Amino acid sequence: MDAESITDFISAHAPEIMLMVGGLIALLIVFSYVKDKHSKKYKVFMGLGLIFGVIMIAMVISSYAEWNLFAAVLIAVAGFTLVIRPFREVHFAVIGALLVMVLVYVLLGSLMGTGLEFLAEGWPRVIVAFVAGAIVYMILHFAEAIVKLFGKLFNWWPLLLVLALVCIIESILMFTGYGSLYDFVTGGN
Repeated sequence: MDAESITDFISAHAPEIMLMVGGLIALLIVFSYVKDKHSKKYKVFMGLGLIFGVIMIAMVISSYAEWNLFAAVLIAVAGFTLVIRPFREVHFAVIGALLVMVLVYVLLGSLMGTGLEFLAEGWPRVIVAFVAGAIVYMILHFAEAIVKLFGKLFNWWPLLLVLALVCIIESILMFTGYGSLYDFVTGGN
């Protein structure tokens, strides 16, 4: 096989390949987690899952209209699950709020020479930056809680195992020309 035929095969079967590889990575994560969740293997598989999950999400965003809807949704869910796993305990709301506080503080310094000079120095500058950070924190904390809820649900290892197996079965059905698992469940073609 030459490089062009390999590229043609990959582009023609991208959803199937994504489902198979994503499912296999999820299986590796499950088995290494169950065996020893503090092992280096588990951490390596999580890192691999993070990288491939980002690829899965990027591909589904750019190509979902051309793919089977069930496969596209399954790829998006599996990609999200693989991406969120390493970040389940990271508090992005605090990081985002601190970033906004610093940016607002710096940007308020550029108000010198305008009608809003009182915001460019002293306590008003600090208070406005703090309030902006607090508002961003509240919004991000709410979003973070929603993402963590779904992340914990999908990353519960029995559910992750089922998701991995569904991805692999869907991939095999698509590769062999039998349609989709959705078709089997609904009785459609």
